[in-house]
Amino acid sequence: MGKTQAKSIFIQENFLLQNAYAQKLYHDYAAPLPIIDYHNHLSPKFISENHQFKDITEAWLDGDHYKWRAMRAFGIPEKYITGEARSFEKFEHWAKVVPHTLRNPLFHWTQLELKRYFDIDEYLNPDNAREIFDHTSSCLQESSHDTLGLLERMNVEVVCTTDDPLDLLADHQSFRKEGVGPLLLPSFRPDRAYAVEDPKAYFEFLQALENITGIAINSFNDLLAALDNRIDYFHLNHCRIADHGLEFLPFAAGSKFDIGFIFKKLWNQEGLYQDETAYFKFEVLKHLCRTYHKHSWVQQFHLGALRNTNRRMMHKLGKDSGFDSIADFNQASSLARFLSSLDETDQLTKTILYNLNPADNAVFATMCGNFNNSGIKGKVQWGSAWWYLDQKDGMETQLNTLSNMGLLSTFIGMLTDSRSFLSFPRHEYFRRILCNLIGADVEQGLLPKDEKWLGEMIADICYHNAKEYFNFH
Repeated sequence: MGKTQAKSIFIQENFLLQNAYAQKLYHDYAAPLPIIDYHNHLSPKFISENHQFKDITEAWLDGDHYKWRAMRAFGIPEKYITGEARSFEKFEHWAKVVPHTLRNPLFHWTQLELKRYFDIDEYLNPDNAREIFDHTSSCLQESSHDTLGLLERMNVEVVCTTDDPLDLLADHQSFRKEGVGPLLLPSFRPDRAYAVEDPKAYFEFLQALENITGIAINSFNDLLAALDNRIDYFHLNHCRIADHGLEFLPFAAGSKFDIGFIFKKLWNQEGLYQDETAYFKFEVLKHLCRTYHKHSWVQQFHLGALRNTNRRMMHKLGKDSGFDSIADFNQASSLARFLSSLDETDQLTKTILYNLNPADNAVFATMCGNFNNSGIKGKVQWGSAWWYLDQKDGMETQLNTLSNMGLLSTFIGMLTDSRSFLSFPRHEYFRRILCNLIGADVEQGLLPKDEKWLGEMIADICYHNAKEYFNFH
């Protein structure tokens, strides 16, 4: 960079590390470890083809709902967010917003990402937007900043993408043959298999599932056989994780409904009653979870999002364009009964639960402890602070609640859950927050001043627990 403006004073060596013991734990035990990113929404095609981003806007702003929401909140016209404005115009408008994101995690993330990937110490603002745009976009044309270069800079060891059941996984296959870069693995995301609220879209999914499996789907059992076929295919392609995005886990055992009759209605593209929908979802999910157990997969449940709330903008921009929020669904009862129904037949596989509503923190933390009875360390995990909660306060709250109601030492740590290849400093952010929390306890006399003991726990949470839990290969 040339001239210096608005120099950063806090993204320094000991950023977020507020005492000497925290600094020791972070620099000696957390920072050197590789990253296992076991849940994200990165493009496997970009990794397989080693995509070269044309500029910082494509790499940093495209698809980033966090930034889009901040820009909308600041009154930026949609033209400069998801519209047809030129790349620099979009970046310039983001630069106008950044100085006004103080106390939002976007401010920290923005500066961390500029620092770690581009060695920029300046605060992004309208005055230096052009210079930073040109510098970062130039860097992105170098081999050091192609997709694999970006992953290597952050010491990423494993990347688990999120993949539709109909995906052929060609990008995963071709990248694995190359034998370079991080371990790239698929995750099975079967949300469309039980998304029956739109009968027309569901019928189209059934037809596509028929085509890819060669199984005629004329009954509910045919549907399950076709889904098993896709799970087998994913397993052969080294998938070991399933992921689900749900408002809440349904439970409807012993229902009065006839699953065959419900399936026939769906095949005829007829709408279902609310109770029928819940029962159908439960039956599909129950079967999927039992199949995961057979394959020794890990299952993840992301619960509590109210999605696509702005119908006008959904019609204009499509789903998942930044109009989702925290919901207040009742989680505890159905979650307990769903997990128990699998546990009763010894078909509950390793499970990670994520809540979006912070009011459910204690519910999820204690729920996990109800099903850790199989000789597997941390079999049922309360996942890291997710989405709106993956900021400093949310992470600290999650870590404190887990410590009080479970075992922090068995926690499998952080993930990005991101669509951006520039988001991996979130692992650093988490590691610094974790070390600062433990360091503060030591300074206050709440934990013993045993560096080896605490350092090993930090290293386990940041890396080794996940490596053991998933056993990727």
